Amino acid sequence: MSNRRAFIKKSGILLGATLLPFPGCITSGSQKKLGVALVGLGYYSTDLLAPALQKTEYCELKGIVTGSPEKIPVWQKKYDIRDSNVYNYENMHQIADNDEIDVIYIVLPTGLHAEYAIKAANTGKHVWCEKPMARTAEECQQIIEACNKNKVKLSIGYRMQHEKNTQTIMKWAETKPYGNIKNVISEAGYNGGAINPWKLKKEMGGGAIYDMGVYSINAARYSIGLEPIAVTATQSTNRPEIFTEVDETTSFQMEFPGGIMVDGKTSFGESLNNLEVTTQNGWYYLRPMQAYSGVRGKTSDGKILTPMGKNQQAVQMDDDALAIINDKAVLVPGEEGMKDIHIVEKINEAATKTGWVQI
Repeated sequence: MSNRRAFIKKSGILLGATLLPFPGCITSGSQKKLGVALVGLGYYSTDLLAPALQKTEYCELKGIVTGSPEKIPVWQKKYDIRDSNVYNYENMHQIADNDEIDVIYIVLPTGLHAEYAIKAANTGKHVWCEKPMARTAEECQQIIEACNKNKVKLSIGYRMQHEKNTQTIMKWAETKPYGNIKNVISEAGYNGGAINPWKLKKEMGGGAIYDMGVYSINAARYSIGLEPIAVTATQSTNRPEIFTEVDETTSFQMEFPGGIMVDGKTSFGESLNNLEVTTQNGWYYLRPMQAYSGVRGKTSDGKILTPMGKNQQAVQMDDDALAIINDKAVLVPGEEGMKDIHIVEKINEAATKTGWVQI
């Protein structure tokens, strides 16, 4: 253990040259920001996370990990990243010795999440992992165990759970202002544009049920506030020449305790962005429920849920940074990501059978 880490354990959190003691919580922007290293410089890092990190108050882009050398000078010039903070997949373990990096954010194809999230945890840095968390619940558990072993925080990139209208829906699952929930429709998908090749590969965690289906599953769970007990599903494709290994469209039903039913759908061939909750005394919806441009909604008694007007990724990363700074529980821990992947596995199983599969 380095002297720095020993000092952290005894005294609090050391960020660069700034000591942050545990007794007081940080609520202003006066402290040193957490340094974040992005692992994987594809679309999501390039177009969304890196720009969002320019808007955060509690964290900042400090490092990159990439297997594409041609991207390095572009990123260094745009974000003023030092040579000493540039890594590849073979030497990323050396981040353990870099005091400028506090968080490693895994933004790779799903099939690589477990391998590199575990490598990240073993550096002793905190781990942020994009959703879906991994290909299997077993891999999710391995990530959780690695983070626990290394005493680092793990957060899964469910940006919607950091968004204000979604949080309202989650609160209503508990308070039930419109009466008991009867049924839910939860749909997420897109149509048009080229599909990233890895999303067509089973071994990489491709397919609509992983890529967009976790939106539908997670939304159903947080809008009800319970866990499903059974599922039935069908999977199909209108483009069999492309979708040879994974699903293009998955339709599923989930049964929750108390007879609450969910109709879910996800697709790479249909634009879907809808969460509808029908209750004993009314209804409410989010439409779109997961758009980068903002989440909107309405209730049966005329309430309008307007977009929060903030960068969703920036809000997510600031929330997760504050959890580290203040040594508090993260909003979306690994266990939450694992629950969705367990359901994904059951949906895939149900798609091969007739009838219901117990969860």
